[in-house]
Amino acid sequence: MKKKKVLISLKLPAIAQSLLEESGFQVTAWEEDIPMTRAELIRSCKDQDALISTASITLDSDFMSNCPHLDIISQYAVGYDNIDTAAAKSHNIALSNTPGTMTDSTADTAFGLMLAVARNMFYLQNTIIKGNWKHFSATNNLGVELKGKTLGIFGLGRIGLEMAKRCRGAYDMNIIYNNRSKNTTAESLYNAKYVDLEILLKESDIISAHCNLSKETTHIFNKQAFDMMKPSAIFINTARGAVHQEEDLIDALEKKQIWGAGLDVTDPEPMLPGNPLLSMKNVVVLPHVGSGTIEARSAMASLAARNIIRFYESGKPIHQIKA
Repeated sequence: MKKKKVLISLKLPAIAQSLLEESGFQVTAWEEDIPMTRAELIRSCKDQDALISTASITLDSDFMSNCPHLDIISQYAVGYDNIDTAAAKSHNIALSNTPGTMTDSTADTAFGLMLAVARNMFYLQNTIIKGNWKHFSATNNLGVELKGKTLGIFGLGRIGLEMAKRCRGAYDMNIIYNNRSKNTTAESLYNAKYVDLEILLKESDIISAHCNLSKETTHIFNKQAFDMMKPSAIFINTARGAVHQEEDLIDALEKKQIWGAGLDVTDPEPMLPGNPLLSMKNVVVLPHVGSGTIEARSAMASLAARNIIRFYESGKPIHQIKA
């Protein structure tokens, strides 16, 4: 039987290629740190049977029309809002993703952003770099404590649950959440309380977004939402940049309608270096590195490869995305 060909369209931990080759696949792997262009991706897929891709590459109906011969696209990510799932289905292209592989790393990032914003950590480090640490001050650059505060989680899935665990355990926070359905595990383990979005906005001291990006969640954190939040509130987003409306967030921060923001995701990405958020005392921005640990990225690479292996063994990947 002729070997199936797999294109790995981004530089991944070596385990992905190793697993595929050990299972008899012929692998072509992109080795550059710079991502493939769209034209390069389409051209490279022409003689391939399967593709490992990532959420930063748009796989729309035009891509599917150019590559209808693909058997499966294995997403090196949990989210898949970059994929036209209906178009893939119309060409009988199977889709898979890597849920559960980055849960702890992303929850750690959200927790770290919360701490960094609460204590102005990045801003204070920059005061040292700029030579502005001259003497002790009892009243300047004060942060806020987190013990006993209310954490509002928007989208309480795997990552949101781990964020709740960290905040409950470290700071005995009160947990409230808004989700498409009730999370009985969170309610049982951490006494989490389901509330509507308006209550979440009004009562939370920290709001942490962990939702999928959809029509319903796009720009859900906008001017109207920020207006309802406490002036002392911290907004954290490790989900997708388009979950918040960036201009409205900037305005809310400048007018001190909220205390601060911690972002691992922006809209657009990459963020331009002149963005006003980067110079704000009460804001921390990271370059979408929520899954950026050795353990998480290796687990993602392994599962992306195993999804393809299982698909050709049984006709269905381990984690299938449904159109």
